[in-house]
Amino acid sequence: MELSERLMAVARMVTRGNVACDTGCDHGYVSIYLVREKICPKAIAMDLRPGPLSRAGEHIAMYGFGDYIETRLSDGVDALQPKEADTLILAGMGGRLMESIITGGMSKISLMKELVLQPQSEIPMFRKFLRKKGFITCRENMIFEDGKFYPVMRVIPGSTETQDVSPDRELEDRYGGILLRERHPVLEKYLYMEKENLEELRRRVESAGIRSEKNRRRAEEMRRELSLNEEALRVFLY
Repeated sequence: MELSERLMAVARMVTRGNVACDTGCDHGYVSIYLVREKICPKAIAMDLRPGPLSRAGEHIAMYGFGDYIETRLSDGVDALQPKEADTLILAGMGGRLMESIITGGMSKISLMKELVLQPQSEIPMFRKFLRKKGFITCRENMIFEDGKFYPVMRVIPGSTETQDVSPDRELEDRYGGILLRERHPVLEKYLYMEKENLEELRRRVESAGIRSEKNRRRAEEMRRELSLNEEALRVFLY
């Protein structure tokens, strides 16, 4: 069994010695890897769908880890008991779905030591949600695989934070504060590709004319996004 680079980045975020709960486990490979490599003494693999959960159970049995990895049918963390796991893994799903799972399970999740998160979409919105709920981002990585960019982050529960709308905060929500501070090379690649895409979109909007209110708002949005992109790219120039 070989993990993809994306899932390997997720697994490497888990703190050694923790009991992990992989919600939305799909094939169960992350849990298997964590136990096989002795990163976790135990794991709980959960999924809302019976089909993937059944396949995960087959894979776990094939590797002989039935005593160390338990499978559960679960909507979010409903089937998890409080303090039963130290690490919650949410990977390969949209930011809004992750937000829904965390919000619905906050009474259990707030008692965990860490969350390892790999959102597929709505990433700035999701980072803002985490911040407003008091989660502290302590580690970030970014992977480029099969033509797509994947951010991975480890966060820990903290105290509730008031909303901050400063320009720096907006930039960090969009691109990741740690990735920016570390001048992550994959983020740099992402920024240059994003710049090209935004400039092309701006040209299309402007060529269509600013006759309608919708086009005017879209043109203004393009200018704002390009401004943030250029500000982020300046981090890599010094």
